[in-house]
Amino acid sequence: MAFNFVLPDLGEGIAEAEIRKWLVKEGDTIEEHQSVMEIETDKAVVEVPSPKGGTVLKRPHEEGDTVKVGDVLLVIGEAGEKAEAPRAETKEEKPKPAERPKSVSVVGELPEEEEVVKPAVLSRPRPSAAPFAPVSVATSTARGGTAVLATPAVRAFARERAVAIETISGTGPDGSITREDVLKAIAKPTPAPASVGEETGPVERVAIRGVRKAVAKHLVEALKTMASVTETDEADVTELWELRAREKKALEGKGVHLTFMPFIMKALQHTLMEFETFNAAVDEEKEEIVIKRFYNIGIAVDTPDGLIVPVVRNVEKKTIRELAVELQDLSQKARDRTIKLEDLKGSTFTITNYGAFGATFATPIINYPDVAILGTGKISDKPWVKDGRVVVRKVLPLSLTFDHRVNDGAGAAKFLTRLVAYLEDAASIFVESA
Repeated sequence: MAFNFVLPDLGEGIAEAEIRKWLVKEGDTIEEHQSVMEIETDKAVVEVPSPKGGTVLKRPHEEGDTVKVGDVLLVIGEAGEKAEAPRAETKEEKPKPAERPKSVSVVGELPEEEEVVKPAVLSRPRPSAAPFAPVSVATSTARGGTAVLATPAVRAFARERAVAIETISGTGPDGSITREDVLKAIAKPTPAPASVGEETGPVERVAIRGVRKAVAKHLVEALKTMASVTETDEADVTELWELRAREKKALEGKGVHLTFMPFIMKALQHTLMEFETFNAAVDEEKEEIVIKRFYNIGIAVDTPDGLIVPVVRNVEKKTIRELAVELQDLSQKARDRTIKLEDLKGSTFTITNYGAFGATFATPIINYPDVAILGTGKISDKPWVKDGRVVVRKVLPLSLTFDHRVNDGAGAAKFLTRLVAYLEDAASIFVESA
């Protein structure tokens, strides 16, 4: 009996995936757990194993198709069973109706059965003895060649006021244009539309798909769900800069690239332990705040396909060196799109480093269902008052976006103040660490 292999529920709200590459074809014999295709979700590109061995009888989708959870990916038969020979799709022929004469109107030839001309509602009924005059119809390129319905009086009214009737959306019966529609157009003139690419030159259309499509949906969902507010601050990280410079040389010999991110993650972890409601989520159904006492920090990584957020788990249990190694590994896998789905799930807080691209401050969007995200800007030399003197220091800009349903501005200010204190006194990070 044929077995329908469907796209399983991948979790994390993933509802669809794109077929990136087929690894088998119809008629192939496959084994249980053999990889049969590559799919691209909003998280990563992964190989999909077959839950059953046998013969591939049917492959309903092509590379590039988008499939939803529950859609059939493969039809698998018993080993040795023959797949049906592919055949061209044919539509069931239906008897053609007898040809009927076509009528001609100002919009071209139409089959008689489709020619339905409806009168506009008039202010006064016409005498029954007079033949009914059909409403004038004109073709409008501004609306894709559709008919524009309006009475002669309305057309004359529009002409007298230099209003292009083809640019007006009708609110009358069957979309007909009324005098009131013309008056509204006069109050708010509509510019004559132009075809795409004609305004300034050639254009290119790029399909919104894969990671970009998923990120777009995810961020819109976050904005619709949360009451997002951003607060900013700055930290004097001169001492941290010097510490990192010393340790960087030692780790480079071991193949480890030490950035500021592991230090920021450690400082953030200790801050979250003090301000627990920033390491949380909202249970919408039960109307509860779920405080998480583990610290899985997502790090937004820029890739050619868009932002991907690998998750470093249990930051509280790892050293600066261990965090640096894990970050380096996860970031490379994210860029190569070889990262595993489990490495992209379960963040409790997120950091986005737009400073790597030269930006200073931003209003980052929360990585739902987290309730806060930290943005780090470019470290730069700035005049700074220290011990009553103006000196040049290394300054790190910080942006904290938080869900106002869970935390308020005062709490966010205290959170940032404590985080800054950790970053400005690098030794305190290690004193607080277990």
